[in-house]
Amino acid sequence: MVRVKNPDEIRDMIKNHPMELRRVFSIAAHIDHGKTTTSDYLLRKAGLMSDADAGKKVMMDSDEEEQERGITIFTSVVMLNYEYEDENGETKSYLFEINDTPGHISFTGEVSRALRGSDGVILLVDALEGIMTQTETNIRLSLNEQCKPVLFINKVDRLISELRLAPADVFQKIDNILNGVNKLIRDNAPEGTGKKWQVSFKDGSVAVGSAKDGWAFNMATLQRLKIKPQDVFAKYGENDKEWLRENLPLEEPLLEMVIKHLPNPIQGQQVKIPAIWGGDVNSPVGQSLMTCDRDGPLMGMITKIFIEPKSKRPTLIGRVFSGTLRSSDSLFLMGKKTSARIKRLGVMEITDILDVDEVPAGNLFAIYGFITPAGETFVKEGEEGNLTSFEEISYVAEPVVSRTIKPRDPQDIAKLGEVVSKWIMADPTATFRHDQESKTYVLSGIDPLQIEILVTRIEEQVPIEVSDPIIVYREVPTKQGITVHAKSPNGHNRLMINVQPLNQASIDLIASGKVHNDQERRERANLLQAEGGWEAKRARRIWYIKDSNMIIDATSGVQRLDNIKAYIIQIFIDFCDGATLAKEPLMGSLFTITDATVHVDPAHTGFTEIFQMCLAAFHTSFLTSEPQVLEPMQIIDIKVPSDYVGNMSKVITQHRGVILDMLQEGENTRIRGKIPTAETIDLADEIRGNSSGRAFFGYEFTGFERVPVSLEQEIIESIRTRKDLSPQVPDVSNWDRFMYKRS
Repeated sequence: MVRVKNPDEIRDMIKNHPMELRRVFSIAAHIDHGKTTTSDYLLRKAGLMSDADAGKKVMMDSDEEEQERGITIFTSVVMLNYEYEDENGETKSYLFEINDTPGHISFTGEVSRALRGSDGVILLVDALEGIMTQTETNIRLSLNEQCKPVLFINKVDRLISELRLAPADVFQKIDNILNGVNKLIRDNAPEGTGKKWQVSFKDGSVAVGSAKDGWAFNMATLQRLKIKPQDVFAKYGENDKEWLRENLPLEEPLLEMVIKHLPNPIQGQQVKIPAIWGGDVNSPVGQSLMTCDRDGPLMGMITKIFIEPKSKRPTLIGRVFSGTLRSSDSLFLMGKKTSARIKRLGVMEITDILDVDEVPAGNLFAIYGFITPAGETFVKEGEEGNLTSFEEISYVAEPVVSRTIKPRDPQDIAKLGEVVSKWIMADPTATFRHDQESKTYVLSGIDPLQIEILVTRIEEQVPIEVSDPIIVYREVPTKQGITVHAKSPNGHNRLMINVQPLNQASIDLIASGKVHNDQERRERANLLQAEGGWEAKRARRIWYIKDSNMIIDATSGVQRLDNIKAYIIQIFIDFCDGATLAKEPLMGSLFTITDATVHVDPAHTGFTEIFQMCLAAFHTSFLTSEPQVLEPMQIIDIKVPSDYVGNMSKVITQHRGVILDMLQEGENTRIRGKIPTAETIDLADEIRGNSSGRAFFGYEFTGFERVPVSLEQEIIESIRTRKDLSPQVPDVSNWDRFMYKRS
């Protein structure tokens, strides 16, 4: 049974409970498949809510916005103590640390961050809706983070009570879901685990039930009670849900699956560390990480920033992978390369912190006292040496929707910057940049809902004006542009540079976090040489990486280039934020400096001189690279009664979408299509209207594709007009005066 402990008992368990009796896991599913309701039942016997409230109160949705919208937005963390009696009649006390994650694609970054700190995952699937887009995404994310899955097929009551299916049909639906999940596991599991990590009703790693009605069973439950699944149908026929709740309590089979099939922290880290840490696992530090050694060197990661709804104070949540984190420690943040001091250390219980003086490896923790972006690696101050950071957390979506925000009171512009920065640290799937001319911030996110939530949070602290949602496109070169020889306005400095497409292997290395700015130069060069097709010398001369763009120094014997390096990099960053065609972000570009002349007198190498020269060079070479505008695309996944297939197909094609496939699933048809993000902003109402509200649907970001040639000019002009630019794209003649010509 689930038990509540007093604070001193919890502190003792955090520090001393046997590692084999611990589990750190997440609960993940498509939106509205029942994660948070399930979490309620895991809490109900812990004394945190009454039996009457369980399944209704959704305690894990503690934020007012979550309660108002009826969805989970932020990952909640909670601890449970479970007294489990095994087959031999022996009772053992287990400590669970649980992440309840969101299911909406807008908040998929919360799932990625929760999984980084977890060893396993309970995957929930709605028995009626089946495997949906975010189900597939969650499985891929879980396996990418080396989190072993178990499966709970929820809402079986709907098949029995609403659809009134015969038992054989219910079993067939469950089998279809089970087979679909296992195929996704086989296709995405870490090497050597595809078969071992598949789930099975026979071995007890699958449970079925109803979180709303508070019951579930797996194979062990049936064997223990000597009942058959058909008995559940009989109880629904008698409207005896109370019997189900009393005899098949939801939490028992779920937590039994966790105990029997998910790894403890030591087992979890043996699989996880080689995938998330690029250091030598045979080194002393590597062995400490692999064995979850509480006495080893301190090393951990910030996986989440919880911003308290009322006070707006940030609490950092993460996991200790090696050593012991103590409240007296000063930490070195390896990404920021700064030190930070802990003011308060503990563990999270939804929105509260229980103070603990030390948190050993294998535990989640909560820190108050400083703020740093989610994904930060930390060690003990003074012990950083040559340690390797953990890999960046990978996300499945990019910021493709923007809104401009500005303070109602212009004097609040600096305060607005601080507030926005804090929320972006909490959710790095969103980005923002400051437009100096308009005194606005451009806030970009995965979709309009994510931006809407962020805007609500920001407005609670600074009154702002907000634009309508805007789709963010990308600009790319398609071939090498000319090598431009540009000069500064005073004629004393010159720069030769060209742009070309960056190869896909290098883009993938950046996207995976394997290649980044903070790497040691030789380490990065070796990776690019081995996996990106680079020549070693060029790879060692990368100056800067911005998103999926790079700038490198391929000059030889140029004097004083370092004097203007910082200026060039800053101008490169700005150009990546807004390129030539429509001032949209640049993607997949490699800028190569081939030669330069830098004046000996710093008075002649000021920022304005270098700025004009670089911009002229960047724009001119880019315009000669046959640039294109790309638009973000979404996979749309619709399940609808077969009578409405024609309507749904028409909706997709009328919005510049294409049908990828159709699959019959009983009385429903599953339609998968691809559609531009620009066409999805008001699409939900059309789907509901054309299906009489009977369609289940979801989106998943799938990348960028070229805007249709017939629409490209129109789209460029509309973007430029919106940005108060001349509708006409400039040509190379605009920068003729900055071109160096030998006399």
